[in-house]
Amino acid sequence: MTSAKIIRLSGFSAILFGICSNLMGQSVGLPTPRLLTTMPMGGKVGTEVEVVITGEHLDDVGDLLFSDPHITAKRKLDPSGKAELNKYVVSIAKDCPAGLYEARLMTRLGISSSRIFAVGTLNEVLQTKPNKSLATALELNLNTICNGTIADRAIDHFSFQAKKGQRVVVDCATRGIDSKLNATVIIADSNGRDLLVERRGGVLDFQVPKDGKYVIKIHELTFKGGPEFYYRLGLWEQPAGTPVVRQASTRNVNSFSWPPLGLSDQTKLAETEPNGDSTHSQRITLPCDLSGRFYPAADVDFFEFEAKKGEEWWIEVASERFGLPTDPSILVQHVTKGENGAPEKLTDVLELSDIPSPVKVSSNGYAYDGPPYNPGTSDILGKLVVKQDGLHRLQLTDLFGGTRKESGNIYRLIIRKAAPDFAVVAWAIHMELRNGDRNALSKPISLRGGATMALEVVAFRRDGFDGEIELSMEGLPEGVTAKGLKIPAGQSRGLLLITASPKAPKSYNNVKFVSRAKVNGQSVTHPCHLASVAWPIPDSWGEIPSPRLLADVPVSVSGTDLAPITIASKSPMIEARVGEKLTIPLVYTKRSEFSGDKIQMKPIGAGFENASAVTIPITTDSSQAVLDLAALKTQPGDYTIAFLGGAVAKYRHQPETVTSAEEASKKMALEVKALEAELKKVSTEAETAPAEKKEKAIKTVSVMNARMKAATVALNATKEQLKKATEASQPRDIADIVVTEPITIRIKPSEKK
Repeated sequence: MTSAKIIRLSGFSAILFGICSNLMGQSVGLPTPRLLTTMPMGGKVGTEVEVVITGEHLDDVGDLLFSDPHITAKRKLDPSGKAELNKYVVSIAKDCPAGLYEARLMTRLGISSSRIFAVGTLNEVLQTKPNKSLATALELNLNTICNGTIADRAIDHFSFQAKKGQRVVVDCATRGIDSKLNATVIIADSNGRDLLVERRGGVLDFQVPKDGKYVIKIHELTFKGGPEFYYRLGLWEQPAGTPVVRQASTRNVNSFSWPPLGLSDQTKLAETEPNGDSTHSQRITLPCDLSGRFYPAADVDFFEFEAKKGEEWWIEVASERFGLPTDPSILVQHVTKGENGAPEKLTDVLELSDIPSPVKVSSNGYAYDGPPYNPGTSDILGKLVVKQDGLHRLQLTDLFGGTRKESGNIYRLIIRKAAPDFAVVAWAIHMELRNGDRNALSKPISLRGGATMALEVVAFRRDGFDGEIELSMEGLPEGVTAKGLKIPAGQSRGLLLITASPKAPKSYNNVKFVSRAKVNGQSVTHPCHLASVAWPIPDSWGEIPSPRLLADVPVSVSGTDLAPITIASKSPMIEARVGEKLTIPLVYTKRSEFSGDKIQMKPIGAGFENASAVTIPITTDSSQAVLDLAALKTQPGDYTIAFLGGAVAKYRHQPETVTSAEEASKKMALEVKALEAELKKVSTEAETAPAEKKEKAIKTVSVMNARMKAATVALNATKEQLKKATEASQPRDIADIVVTEPITIRIKPSEKK
């Protein structure tokens, strides 16, 4: 193998095989706007808060936008009325519900990736001075949220006053608000001696032993730090006997499959202790919807029910999908009671554990042999077929709960008749380079004109549903269209292609992303959840991606930047007959130079999954792609496909700034030249001026010299600006995904002879 890097796509490991061997050392992915931090990360209902932001590729940054209209922002102005760089004043309405919201920036390149903005009901403070020692501990009042950031190799200290018998909760929100911080949280006495420690991102429930001052210490588990290691430290008094409700947290990708349609927020039945062994099994009747806890450590919950031979029941357990570190496991046994004191006979009927991912995902949590998004879960879904009448016993346990003593590790157990249904999640396809470079980038749907973006869409099928699923987007910005490559019957993966016209104006909409299917003869429509990695990771050798679900589906168009290449079908409909060669005429619009003279592209779309890659030459303006329908065994019908591959574009960032800088420099040079001539003229006149006009002439020369000096400074500034613009716009190799516009194909039956 040469030193060239071979591109693959997450979830499509064979799509880009054999791509041209000129991908050396280039960046991955065209510039995309990303919001990285906000400080603070939230605010109290009914208040205004000043927020400072950081990010990357935030050219011509504009409005700070939120996923809910209850939260608005405006630029912070300095005393002269000029907008301050990267500062906003955020207003949170009095009727804004507490919770988590998405914050994004509108930029020249479109809408940025999001960052969580938390809204709460407690008073908020900001860590404004160093508090790295016991002596400099920041004093907090009870019922407060403190927004802070951990420095590298540092421990933050806080102090609070409490009285004997008070129940105090310390909850440090980090990963659940997009932070990179794996927090260790400690409650200590006034001398800094540890009393209570939490190293797993949990919550400290502290019973105050005596009146006095106490200290909270926070550090990263491995003592890392920096702007991205932020936190919201919650400190509040908790009434005795009440459950602790932690600060809100983002949803993991696998939670898209919960809850089932129509499920009530409240269960009809609760686990009743003691039920920790077979002699104390809790009796239930089917169907059943029950809530319980994996508590105390090594807890096993037993339930018994009567069932008749031939009955079929679906069993589902949710716990890990609540964001908990649990791994439910179920064993169902048929129970035959012994006669005359003989022991009962137990016959294993069913064992259930994890729900596997519907698609292959990364085997190591990175992004190498599959996407970093895992839609599978350690929760449970399976079918119980009753083989004989009688009593059945169900054992439910947490496989990882042997040493855990966390009362918050709850579960929900549902046993129901079949209720076929589905749920859908999607994410932007990622590119991977095999020679050790891997990336997991936050990729907002920020479209360049003439670009088509592909979203990989994955279906979770419930209770035996195996029908096809159609995909679509509604409410798109002007000049943007979306076409779903449906999820075929019995399969789990499809694509949605989003295309921006080259002339699409700059715009932004929150859209509806939906999936539709026939379930038991009835039309069913569900929202499609969108997922993204919380942080852009250009090389996940050193960092594991943190994917999560987004609260909304924003789609934007740059209106300025254009795609390096647009590939489309020359004809709106391509027709062929079963068993023939299908010839697809393709036309290109190139706006960039490329490394290499061809692109390897794989046909994608139902009915064409097994088609071989085709070579698309890009030295011309058109070509043909030929597919063998006989080999594919494609049946008559209408199909939508596309071609997907990767290429290395010689990308120029904002080349128009060079033109404007050149014009500004030329204009300034002409002004300097004119001033030189004028200065020369008045200087000559001053030398020959009579005595009575000498003083005035000298003043004129002085004024002209000042103007000349200012103009020269301005000219030098334009030259420097031109130099910077020229350097920034120099072509650089960037490997990126190329997707053709959707292609409609009609396959007719073969002609009768």
